[in-house]
Amino acid sequence: MLNRRDLLLASVAAGVAMQNQAAFAKASQPSTKVNFEVPAHACDCHTHIHEPDKFPFFAGRVYTPEPATPEEMAALHKALGIERVVIVTPSVYGTDNRATLDGMKFRGNTARGVAVIDDKTPESDLDAMGKAGIKGIRVNLATGGINDPSVGRKRLEAAIDRVKGRGWHVQVYTILPLLKNITDVLASSPVPVVFDHFGGAEAAKGLEQPGWAELIEAVKSGKAYVKISGAYRLSNKAPDYPDAVPFAKALIAANPDRLVWGTDWPHPDSVTPPGRKPTDLTPLYQIGDARVLNQLAVWAPDAATRKKILVDNPARLYGFA
Repeated sequence: MLNRRDLLLASVAAGVAMQNQAAFAKASQPSTKVNFEVPAHACDCHTHIHEPDKFPFFAGRVYTPEPATPEEMAALHKALGIERVVIVTPSVYGTDNRATLDGMKFRGNTARGVAVIDDKTPESDLDAMGKAGIKGIRVNLATGGINDPSVGRKRLEAAIDRVKGRGWHVQVYTILPLLKNITDVLASSPVPVVFDHFGGAEAAKGLEQPGWAELIEAVKSGKAYVKISGAYRLSNKAPDYPDAVPFAKALIAANPDRLVWGTDWPHPDSVTPPGRKPTDLTPLYQIGDARVLNQLAVWAPDAATRKKILVDNPARLYGFA
């Protein structure tokens, strides 16, 4: 059977227009069952909506993902037994948060959002987004090769300053070594700081890799949250990602009150393949989200701890009633 990249190349060779979505598989849906009892009001804390027909991607993006609609996301969560969701504006939209807001509106009061802004975003826009359920802003330091520690520090400080009076948080997508440069910023932050995807750790580098000790200390002290999300970004050992286990267990041991879980659906591949342009369509990864959710029971065998991660911590961080 052809994989998604084979399909992409085949459609190009046949002269099929890139807009012809029939040539590509849809965003992944679970093919297995969840094997533990998911608690009521569980939350998927990291998802994205891609609706380029309604809300075009911005010109400066570094990749172009396939569409992923609110309806498809709802089907995913029905299959997983998850009620609540946090939708995060992906880098392909720049500071255009309309797709995120559209996805939130579709889900109603079971959705919250994380926006991307810049210094030109007016306070009136933040006011309106807050009323719609936005609870934080995302600072992206890893897509597009941005990894200068001094730049990362300044952007984090500016983001904290921008939202400190709103009861919002700052979400950081970064590479783990940068944490060494911002420990004092985390310690003094008046708002929660939330790190995506295990803080950007790489399983192959082990628990001694630069920045991991700083992340553990920030979680232990309660100064930072971490999303134990996107295990396929941490590990390449699909479908169960066994080398993610020590990382998840270390974070849980440090402070289970500062962890939330997420799928990272629809699993965008943010690296444009060699020889292709950022505006060329890059297939989404096909990830078995139920199988990955089952790993949470491996990482946290205790049901009470899973309830913290799936229900209690997201309710506190994102303001679910």
